Amino acid sequence: MPNYYAENLAAERLRACYELAPATVKAYLETEIDYVLRKTSTSTIVLELGCGYGRILQRLIPHVSMAFGIDTSFSSLRMARDFVGHAELLRLAQMDALDLGFRDGAFDLTICIQNGISAFAVDKQRLCAEAVRVTRSGGTVLFSSYCDSFWPDRLKWFEIQSTHGLIGAIDYQHTGNGVIVCTDGFRATTVNAAGFMGLTRALGLSPKIVEVDHSSLFCEIVLP
Repeated sequence: MPNYYAENLAAERLRACYELAPATVKAYLETEIDYVLRKTSTSTIVLELGCGYGRILQRLIPHVSMAFGIDTSFSSLRMARDFVGHAELLRLAQMDALDLGFRDGAFDLTICIQNGISAFAVDKQRLCAEAVRVTRSGGTVLFSSYCDSFWPDRLKWFEIQSTHGLIGAIDYQHTGNGVIVCTDGFRATTVNAAGFMGLTRALGLSPKIVEVDHSSLFCEIVLP
């Protein structure tokens, strides 16, 4: 599923997924953003990996010095330009998260939330390493995934997306234990606390794992 979000679930279709979210999922999404906002200040230069149509960047812009967003989908980025606004504070680029075109230590805060670490369907350790590379000493890298206890709400959300034709039909035979599989090849996994610890320790880092509101699992890396 390496290009699913670029080819099948981009721009307006991606936005529809969030607009159709049930109340519990919308609360989870707000909690994620609130957690990120607590890591910002008016001097923060932030990079979002997998920014989509700008849902999170729009919320960050009023609180930071400059916001950068990268995504593999040009249609999503084109939509983000108008959705976010604030052109003077926003920079967008079509880019591979495993090969970022930024110098070392360019950002104060690098984020990849809403389970992007799984949704990108790339080498997770390389993704972590590249996020760390472009973040300055003393800066922070944030990844997030889902808490195990959020599984019923998450599955309901994906069922709604499937019903509206945004993703394929749920393959219930192969869906479970944190993994959602669709008949069109879509596959959504997660990263648990042990997985985050393993990925970051392999890079010589000691992250803080934080469960937020029984819905989000954050891996917070403060760089030495």
